[in-house]
Amino acid sequence: MSYRLINGKEGAAQVTAELEGRLGELRGKGVNPCLAVVMVGDDPASHVYVRMKGKACDRLGIRSLTRALPADASEEELLSVLDGLNGDPDVHGVLCQLPLPPHMDERRVVERIDSLKDVDAFHPLNVGRMLIGDPLFLPATPAGIQQLLLRSDVALEGREAVVLGRSNIVGKPIAAMLMQKGAGADATVTVAHSRTAGLAQVTARADVLIAAIGKPRFVTADMVKEGAVVIDVGTNRVDDPSSEKGYRLVGDVDFENVKHKTEAISPSPGGVGPMTIAMLMQNTVKAAEIAAASKGIS
Repeated sequence: MSYRLINGKEGAAQVTAELEGRLGELRGKGVNPCLAVVMVGDDPASHVYVRMKGKACDRLGIRSLTRALPADASEEELLSVLDGLNGDPDVHGVLCQLPLPPHMDERRVVERIDSLKDVDAFHPLNVGRMLIGDPLFLPATPAGIQQLLLRSDVALEGREAVVLGRSNIVGKPIAAMLMQKGAGADATVTVAHSRTAGLAQVTARADVLIAAIGKPRFVTADMVKEGAVVIDVGTNRVDDPSSEKGYRLVGDVDFENVKHKTEAISPSPGGVGPMTIAMLMQNTVKAAEIAAASKGIS
């Protein structure tokens, strides 16, 4: 079966182009959007993500700040940094790069970020608003998935969507978003995970399968319905002696063996990842617009 590749880079370029006009309007009002990223420790993956976010800001002319704390910093030190950014009127978006060191309470840290600056949309107030269908911000990766589907003309209304994974960052929010009323939603949603009985039979029912389980090449061809749309959210390191780095990145889907069964499929890398960054930029612009409106800047 011939398949269509869902290209995240193209989708991200569209989102970025759409933001240019909104950024121009903000700058015309004297507002320069600013994203602040707080990082604790020296996790290599976190450093990569933070650099990517900084480059995306540079491309759009969004001001970016990075506050780096050592791995042995206290939780109170981190909270103090967040308080300072919350109170800075020139900072519009604030996020704390996860994971945090084991001695820190992730929930307490996330809840400390001002919900109006919470561009990751992890604060309980933003999670709740998303769940009831009245979001202020949408979490970047789930929003990127939804936009990929919309921009690839994938119909969801009345179709069965299976989300493989139940994390607070991807699985739960994308399930909540796909079951809402409206464009890019109206699906019948099943959430499957590592303890789902008959997992392969559940995923094989899916018209749209979203793989976010965090295991390399976990989704095999027998788990996918003929003609399904597959979105691969995973980014996993696997050993590769032929690579200069000694490893390469693969998704949660066995892409080479699955792709020919699909109507459309996103690769990993190159699928959801670029969209995640683009949606974070969109949230930052929205946060700046909210801040401007609250000050009566029109």
